[in-house]
Amino acid sequence: MKARYQPHHGPVPNWTPPSRPDPQAQLTGRYVRLEPLEAERHAALLFRSYVGHDHVWDFLPYGPFSSAAQYHRWVREMENAPDLQFYAIFNLSSGAFEGVASYLRINPNAGSIEVGHINFSPFLQRSPAATEAIYLMMAWSFEAGYRRFEWKCDALNAGSRRAAQRFGFSYEGIFRQAAVVKGRNRDTAWFAAIDTEWPALKEAFGAWLNPSNFDGDGQQRERLSDLTQLVREADDPSLAPG
Repeated sequence: MKARYQPHHGPVPNWTPPSRPDPQAQLTGRYVRLEPLEAERHAALLFRSYVGHDHVWDFLPYGPFSSAAQYHRWVREMENAPDLQFYAIFNLSSGAFEGVASYLRINPNAGSIEVGHINFSPFLQRSPAATEAIYLMMAWSFEAGYRRFEWKCDALNAGSRRAAQRFGFSYEGIFRQAAVVKGRNRDTAWFAAIDTEWPALKEAFGAWLNPSNFDGDGQQRERLSDLTQLVREADDPSLAPG
């Protein structure tokens, strides 16, 4: 009897699990600096950027916070949370802390890491600094040796789904009834970029973030989504025109 062929995925030669993020290291670019989140240093300044903008908490499993003290307690918990590495995002142009983001689901043995808990204040949103913050986290991950960089969001969060695609993450599907958040069902949309895509994504981000890509009024000449389009393996069907 002829032996039945069993297919296998390709080998990963000389695989060595990468290091976890350094809890003391900053990530610095042209427009932004990411500092490991500390309650005493960052909480009050971050809270100031969120006051009056409760909508930024709509798709997060926590918030909004009624006082600076309440937000300070939450930041202190996140500062010490296992398997999370939070950053406070400092906008070098405005000179203010204007958002947070975190590594999570850090799995060095699989070479997989996720970016999440993204909360950009309105001052940071749709700015080169916001884009560079994600770029710096992606760059560190792939250059440290991770094979897969994940982005997940509430399937109803159209803004986050658009951002994931713009940043070059490929759409991977919907996990139905993935969680209960604030007493409501959450379906989760999955996106990811992988290491073989990183050289082209790095080039796309570099071209978009270059000051020459912006006119005298700060308007972009080329869209990042156009630069990443050829890299993405699959686009989100919910964002298709028409």
